[in-house]
Formats: sequence, structure tokens, C-alpha cells
Amino acid sequence: MKRERIKLSEHFTYRKLLRFTLPSVIMAVFTSIYTIVDGVFVSKVVGDAAFAGLNLIFPYIMILSAIGMMIGSGGSALIAKTLGEGDEKRANGYFSFLIIAVAVAGVLFGGVGIAALKPVANLLGTDATPETVEQAILYGFICLCGMPFVMLQYSFQSLMITAEKSTLGFLITVAAGLVNAVFDAVFILGFKWGLAGAAAATLVGQAVGGIVPIIYFARKKNNSLLHLSKPKCEFKSFVLACTNGASELLSNISFSVVSILYNAELLKIAGDNGVIAYGIIMYMSTIFFNTFFGFSLGAAPVVGFHYGAGDKEELKNLKRKGFVIVAVLGILLTALAEGCASPFAKIFATSEEIFLMTRRGIRLYSFCYLLMGFSVFGSAFFTALNNGLVSGAISSIRSLVYQCGAVLLMAYLLELDGVWLAATAAEVLAFATTLIFFIAMRKKYGYGEKVFDKKDGKVIE
Repeated sequence: MKRERIKLSEHFTYRKLLRFTLPSVIMAVFTSIYTIVDGVFVSKVVGDAAFAGLNLIFPYIMILSAIGMMIGSGGSALIAKTLGEGDEKRANGYFSFLIIAVAVAGVLFGGVGIAALKPVANLLGTDATPETVEQAILYGFICLCGMPFVMLQYSFQSLMITAEKSTLGFLITVAAGLVNAVFDAVFILGFKWGLAGAAAATLVGQAVGGIVPIIYFARKKNNSLLHLSKPKCEFKSFVLACTNGASELLSNISFSVVSILYNAELLKIAGDNGVIAYGIIMYMSTIFFNTFFGFSLGAAPVVGFHYGAGDKEELKNLKRKGFVIVAVLGILLTALAEGCASPFAKIFATSEEIFLMTRRGIRLYSFCYLLMGFSVFGSAFFTALNNGLVSGAISSIRSLVYQCGAVLLMAYLLELDGVWLAATAAEVLAFATTLIFFIAMRKKYGYGEKVFDKKDGKVIE
């Protein structure tokens, strides 16, 4: 029996919230498989220099592609709020304009990224071998050629949920990931293209994720809340969307900057092997972070809709249930990381030294997952409330200020172990900061008021 589609306007129980966000969780996790599939093929087939080069340049690519995530998440919040206000025509106008804006931004930032690629790679690889830097430039050039597809795919991750099409978004992401894996095998094993083959396979997969949703929303007959129509070009609204999504941009930029800092410290302490170990740990971390991010991404349009509808009771309900869910996820993911440290390290490690370094790194780093979800959910929650300032503050303070400060201090005090423990120290501070913002904003948005059950009228504590 086919389940009835959950609508943004409904009251959300734990069961319903988990059902609604599950496709976006799987979609976000599956997106990280792109990089992991590339990593497995490159580390096992191409070699350590290529694998180190991939991890060296990847943060630079992520900084540029985060523009698409900013427009998508911020635009999704604006569109959800507009739908909550009952203006579907205007919401579709915003949607159509944002898609065009993302595509144009992809072309522009892809070109800028290619122009600056060589000096950036040389700067990032100051302490790396020349072969590693050369491989980084090769991988970066091919990936940057597909920047419009990357940005569109990231944008649609948010917009598909707002259109109440999260399951379709998940299926498209799965299809893109499978295409990536197949072409990895064809280009690397079949054509012997090495790291260039891995980058080309990623580009093809991202093209699927960026183009197929456009084809779907361009169809005149579909049962989606959103469809491509005459664009509504309001400069003020576009700036608001970008401001709302600034937290996602700042989060990705901060993550990339922190990765660059981690790589620099690790090159000093452990050489290229340290960068390789960190790259492996980040594959696991990306999967776990995207679990929190996917849940938050799925919940954000619901928060935005009820904010637009003025339903303060549902806002508190969503905030409370969101906190409980990310707390449980944090415990489960930490336990999973500790248990999977050895088998996960073995997948990528090409020597005993790298394996031992990676396994210990995973076991120390994994404690950060206990608290990571609170700041991720908090940032998405305020983005949905169209408060880009608070959302951006949570993301940037967590990802940049605390992470950079922690890695520099901890590496100085504890050397290699300090690098692995820095993330946990940063998440403790980020958790406290997120709670302070929620307490400070509770009266403004009303989620601090008593919530009454809509069936029996009893207060929900």
C-alpha cells in the first residue's frame, strides 16, 4: 500500500519527522560517496601521490561549489516561507530565478577557479612533493570544468525537499552516484586514465544530478509544489536568499579552510602520510556530518513553512524533536565510528604505517560526533527562520574560529594526537554557542512558549 505524501503544513510527530527527513539524510550521505568512490579507486589503483593530490585540492573545489549550496538553502528558506504565506505563484517565480542564478554562478566561479588553480595548488602544497602538486592541479582542473553541474546539484538538494519531492531527489542522487562509480571503473580500470579518470567520472555523475531535476521541473505536468515558470527577478529577495544561505556558504568555506590548516599541520608533523590519513578520516567524517546535515536539510523547509504560517506551537515542537533526534544520532554515530575504525582504515590504507595512523586518528576524532549535530541543526533552523545572521554566526564560529583555534593549540600541545582531538574541543564550544543563540532568540520567534497538543489541548513539555 502506497504511503500518503507528508505535506509541509502538517503537525510533525517523531515518526512523521523521521519519515519526511529520511530521504534527504540518505541523499546527503550518498552525495559523499562520490568522493569516497574516487578515493577507493585512486588509493588502490593510481597511487599515494594521486590520493594525496586529490585531498590537497579538494578543499579549494568545495569553497567554490559552496556558492550553489548557499543559493539553494537560502532560496529554499525564502520559498518555503512564501509557500507558508499562501503565495504559490510568487514562490515558483523565485524558484525559477534561483535556478538560473545558480547556473550562471557555476560558469563564473568555475572560470575563476581554473584561472587561479595553479598558484593555489602550489600554495597548498608548499610542503608536499612536486608529484602531489601536479596531481592536484590535474584533478582540480577537470572538476572545475563541471562547476555549473556541481552547484545545480547542491541547490536541488534543498529545493527538491521544499517541493515535497525529497524521495525523487534521493533517487536522482543515487543514480548520479551509480553513474560516477561505473565511470570510475571505465575510466580508471578500462581506459587507464588515472586521477584524470576519477575526476571525469565525478563530473559525469554531477551532470546527472544537476540536469535531471531541471528536466523534471520543466515538465508542465507534475504533482510538485514547484515548477519552472516565468522567473521573478527581485534583487532584494535574491540578496535575502543569499543572506539566508550564508551559513551554508560559510560552513563550507570554513570546513575547507580548516582542512587546509589540518593538511598544513599534518605535513609538518607526519608528511604526505599525514595528509593521506586525514583524507581517509574525512571520508568517514563527511558521511557522518552529512547524516546530521541531511536531517537538518530535510527539517528546514518544514520550519520555514510554519514560520511563514505563524505557527509558533509547531516551531517549538520541531525544535524540541530536532534536538532529541540529533542527540540520539550523535551517540549512535560515535559508537559506529569507534567500531569501524579498523575496517574503514583498511579500505584505503596502502601501508601499515598509514593504517595505524588512520585507525588511531579515527578513534580520537570520533568523539566530536557526540555534539556535532546540535550546531548543524541549529544553523539550519535559523536559516529556515530567514535569520541568516544568526545561522551564519553559528556556522562560522563553529567551523572557522573554534576549529582553527583548536587545531593550532592542540597540535602545539599534543602534536599528532592533538590534531585528531581538535574537532572534539571545537564541537564542545560550538554546542554551548548554539544553546546561547537558541535561548536568546526564543521570545522573538515564539518557540520558547508553551506548546499545546492539537488533539487533546494538553501542554507538551
